[in-house]
Amino acid sequence: MISRRATLGLGAAALAATAFRPALAASDPIIVNALGGLINPNRAIGRTGPPPPMEADFDARAIADAKASGLTAVNATLGYVFGPGDPYAETLRSLDAWDAILAAHSADLMKITKAADFARAKASGKVGLIYGFQNAVQVGDHLERVDEFAARGVRVIQLTYNPENSLGDGSMAPANRGLTEQGRRVVAKLNEARIMVDLSHSGERTCLDAIAASKVPISINHTGCRALTDLPRNKTDAELRGVAEQGGFVGIYFMPFLTLDGHPKAADVVAHIAHALKVCGEDHVGIGTDGSVTAIDDLAAYQGALEKEIAERAAAGIGTKGERADTYPFVVDLRGVDQFRKLAALLAARGIKPRVIDKVLGGNFVDYAGRVWG
Repeated sequence: MISRRATLGLGAAALAATAFRPALAASDPIIVNALGGLINPNRAIGRTGPPPPMEADFDARAIADAKASGLTAVNATLGYVFGPGDPYAETLRSLDAWDAILAAHSADLMKITKAADFARAKASGKVGLIYGFQNAVQVGDHLERVDEFAARGVRVIQLTYNPENSLGDGSMAPANRGLTEQGRRVVAKLNEARIMVDLSHSGERTCLDAIAASKVPISINHTGCRALTDLPRNKTDAELRGVAEQGGFVGIYFMPFLTLDGHPKAADVVAHIAHALKVCGEDHVGIGTDGSVTAIDDLAAYQGALEKEIAERAAAGIGTKGERADTYPFVVDLRGVDQFRKLAALLAARGIKPRVIDKVLGGNFVDYAGRVWG
């Protein structure tokens, strides 16, 4: 999902913040959100008319909250995902806009283009921004655009969103086709350009075909485990295992698809991470929350905006099974600037060793980036 959603309200969760802060401060790991955002979703509440570009909701609070959370870097969705407009033109416009944001906030933000940049961001106290796409339709039949995007700093390209495209099928495409010939050409070109091939949102056959076709480890940057919750946006053990065996990365999200009722709790996030660790091993699992850090201040007002957004997604044919007007696109008791600290404490309570927790919080993504980006 991609939206200006209520990721991470403070509210009552803030009362527990100090209880979890020491647990993370003791090791002070690199924290990488393999799919998230750097926006203030409150800016969108009450807005009328067509939604503006995502960067319209970026502000100083988004930076401050990201820093307060301990976040080192985030793979933020740029460019075209769905909707009207030319995908290529919209993507270029988005890249220009985020380049301008980074230039204007160079004291606080930096672009991540190589694995060594994570340590640089951590040491400098800046928030690192990884340029990523959640669709590859902007590539189209023009493989040379992959080189263009790579030169602009794009380091992650997801093959499909929920519907089908010319590369393969998304998770909601009923045919569940595999990777198309064009998809195979794009995967090969992404390998050549050292750009991460992300199979989040893909159908199962497309994902398995891409694992087999790629010469470089691939990722599923934001997903859940279908063995625990049988919904299309979650990945089967075969997909998870295939990614890990190839040396890839799996990020677990904080989304309603973690439970069938659409109302997951922090314990469900921990359960999905634990299952992924069992299937993939401790070197291949991390987090991709699918959200920003800044809190929604008025959840009642947000509920109305969410109902409208879910209806619009369904009408556009991009919604997915498991998202409804009564489901929040976040985990209710794992929100706010202390979400990573709380997650670390809950994983420790589950019996997961500190070194593994540090890997899940960011170390595994950094290592994976080194294998792909060089």
